[in-house]
Amino acid sequence: MTNIAVVGTGYVGLVTGVALSEIGHKVTCIDIDQAKVERMRRGESPIYEPGLDELMTKNIQAGRLFFTANHAEGFTDKDVVYIAVGTPEKEDGTADLRFINQVAKDIATNVKQDVVVVTKSTVPVGTNDHILSVIKEHLVHNVDVQMVSNPEFLREGSAIDDAFHGDRIVIGADAGYAGDMIEDVNEAFGIPVYRTDVRSAEMIKYASNAFLATKISFVNEIANICEKTGANIEDVASGMGMDGRIGHQFLRAGIGYGGSCFPKDTKALAQIAANHDHSFELLEAVIRVNNEQHRSLTNKAKEAFGSLKGRRIALLGLAFKPNTDDMRESPAIAISQELLLAGAEVVAYDPIATENAKRVMPEGVTYVSTAEEALRGADAAFIVTDWSEIKSLELRAYEQYLKEPYVFDGRNCYSLEDVASTSLNYYSVGRKAVVNGKLVETV
Repeated sequence: MTNIAVVGTGYVGLVTGVALSEIGHKVTCIDIDQAKVERMRRGESPIYEPGLDELMTKNIQAGRLFFTANHAEGFTDKDVVYIAVGTPEKEDGTADLRFINQVAKDIATNVKQDVVVVTKSTVPVGTNDHILSVIKEHLVHNVDVQMVSNPEFLREGSAIDDAFHGDRIVIGADAGYAGDMIEDVNEAFGIPVYRTDVRSAEMIKYASNAFLATKISFVNEIANICEKTGANIEDVASGMGMDGRIGHQFLRAGIGYGGSCFPKDTKALAQIAANHDHSFELLEAVIRVNNEQHRSLTNKAKEAFGSLKGRRIALLGLAFKPNTDDMRESPAIAISQELLLAGAEVVAYDPIATENAKRVMPEGVTYVSTAEEALRGADAAFIVTDWSEIKSLELRAYEQYLKEPYVFDGRNCYSLEDVASTSLNYYSVGRKAVVNGKLVETV
């Protein structure tokens, strides 16, 4: 058992701390929000992540998981300190390291024993060296501090499963014994470990996310061409994915990526390249394509109706993906802005993310408590997030509740064959439209 502190209790920090306690380590999670700490001590997760509350309660009761807002208490007798605070995007696209710098100073002030500091936060290449320099500059006690880069690869909505069944654990360490220690800490996960130097580990995180974002923008561009040529993106993606060099993952056409990672990390990597006099033109195109894809449903609706002024539009799903309440960079934000600017009335429903949505969605959006309530009397429905609840909504519900039978499906939730047996006018991504029961070209 290793005594571990985890600083930051967002998606990364809390899941990391809980997972480490589950495999037998004694973990103290540190957060400056005392009310949040009290809530977590009761086994209540401040974020929506399936299965997290149960694991928290289990390990609190087992005496392996603790929470505090006191850094001195949190760092006492710890062998390892994980940094898992946010690195939000600045206006110029670079990562904001304010919270990282503060944690480095807190570590320097409070640690009284040799410690390995592990960076879980997504940080630009060279940041671990910077963290170590800040710690050494402010170090109060004569202790040895070593840095390890251990980037996270957790997907929101399936983070618990990823923590225990991930593809790899990347450990970047310039001091061999520090890397050995973190490899030992993670041994019980039984996940393959890849060892490298610190800066390469930092780059692996950015490069991985940028590549996945590139696959998403690529398949969305193919989908746009499919619409113009009469091809079906689902068949195209399936045929592509059968090639082992390509694979099926991240080849689902839709209205673009969002969330806390892809938008921020693609912009940050492009800026890292620019800071080193390299123009990352491919990644810049990926970002532009994604921003345009957010507007695809609104463009289809404008073409179908001519004008959206005075139209009542039901938004089904608000979170950037299902099984999370995260609204960061959700396509729903850009879509609602476009609709409101066009003079439409927007009524929104999400099973989980409504309260978070209210903090970031534009003013003028009305929120309701059921999908049926959102649909009732609307001129059209926009499917924005493919929650299971929304995907399982029967097509006759749209026929029953909508004032006009228009559905704009940004996640391709329904088969064209099923829609063709209804009275709906149905527009999806990368496929033919269904109008009056017939398949037609969308462009």
